[in-house]
Formats: sequence, C-alpha cells, structure tokens
Amino acid sequence: MARVCDVCGKGVMTGMQVSHSHIRTKKKWAPNLQKVRAIVKGTPKRVTVCTRCLRSGKVKRAV
Repeated sequence: MARVCDVCGKGVMTGMQVSHSHIRTKKKWAPNLQKVRAIVKGTPKRVTVCTRCLRSGKVKRAV
C-alpha cells in the first residue's frame, strides 16, 4: 500500500542529494500526509490527504 494523497495523488518523489564534493546519494521527498475524517459521497470516511489539499479546501472535513 503506497502512501499517496487520496485527492490529488501526490506521493513520494526520489532524486539525488549532491554534496559540496559532488558525492551523490539517493534521497526521498515525502509529502505531508494526514489521516482525516472527511465527507465522501455524503458519508464520513477516513482518508489520507496532503496538507495542500486540506488548506486549499478541496476536502470537506467531517465534524
């Protein structure tokens, strides 16, 4: 089960971290994902959402 945002699909990105002496090592950038109770098709459901989607209002939170 991959950790991705249920709204926008944002997930882990990979790349290279390059030091001053140009030694390259693998690095991961993970999104800030939160498990929240949200309204999905009229019923409250627990979903994994990135904070960008939460902040922009793409998710209606269940109270």
